[in-house]
Amino acid sequence: MRLLVLGGTEFAGRAVVEAALGRGWEVTVLNRGRHQPPAGVRALRGDRTAPGGLAALASGEWDAVIDTWSAAPRAVDDAARLLADRVGRYVYVSSCSVYAWAPPSGYGEDAPLVEGASPDAGKTDYVRDKRGGELAALGAFGAERSVFARAGLILGPYENIGRLPWWLGRVARGGPVLAPGPRDLALQYVDVRDLAEWLLGAVERGLSGPYNLMSPQGHASMGSLLDACVRVAGGAAELRWTSPEVVLGAGIEPWTQLPVWVPPGSEGYDALHSADVSRAVGTGLACRSVEETVADTWEWLRSVPEYAGRAEVGLDPAVEAKALGVPLGS
Repeated sequence: MRLLVLGGTEFAGRAVVEAALGRGWEVTVLNRGRHQPPAGVRALRGDRTAPGGLAALASGEWDAVIDTWSAAPRAVDDAARLLADRVGRYVYVSSCSVYAWAPPSGYGEDAPLVEGASPDAGKTDYVRDKRGGELAALGAFGAERSVFARAGLILGPYENIGRLPWWLGRVARGGPVLAPGPRDLALQYVDVRDLAEWLLGAVERGLSGPYNLMSPQGHASMGSLLDACVRVAGGAAELRWTSPEVVLGAGIEPWTQLPVWVPPGSEGYDALHSADVSRAVGTGLACRSVEETVADTWEWLRSVPEYAGRAEVGLDPAVEAKALGVPLGS
């Protein structure tokens, strides 16, 4: 297979490139050159937001292109229109956020979508940018040659938001850790490497259309996630399970201050952790254990000490200590 990856050096794009190389595929990447792509690819340079930024793609043919773009939809539109006659399939890593708020528990790919998105728009907001990217691919490649991977929470090595890295770093510091309950709260997420394998499988199978891309509900829980963090990173940490009422009463923000966690029964929980993923599972999505995801992310983190402090999310130690009723630093 001949694969073109737009990006290909960070998180999801990097995982796709590594998985494709592992299958023996011929891989071309187009990026700005800020990060080094994995060895073995054909690297092209270009800034898709700049005039003439796609010039390096003026020639060439590929079986598929995989695009993880998350900003202005017009960048997807420009690339899709340029490649429509020379690429077999456009695979766009979208988001479950494209569903109209708030999707009901158990929502499938036929749930209503957000309105107001445009394929040729500049940057607006994440939700409409992602839906605009879908519309751009659809407009150039049509329904039969476009795939929309509507991913939820993505975890794993090279994570560049810092959700799981924050939890690992917090547990590694030890002491009492605010663990938001309930302990058996079911989670949905996808390991970035499992996402990558499904994307490549979608190319091989000739799939089309939208797919909710995350693990089946109950594949992991807050308890199994944080227990795994303690096992690999923090033998001295003490998880103190705290009810949602106490967490929210302390003014702590779900998802951002306490990454991954959203209180049960809320609209946010239904949107992020209760999607119907049977379509993706039926087309090859296989999810590794939470223990493997956590352990591999910790191993990666220890190899990049410069990553410390880069997380975009997380809870201030003073706020955590106050919510737990313990002295700061205990």
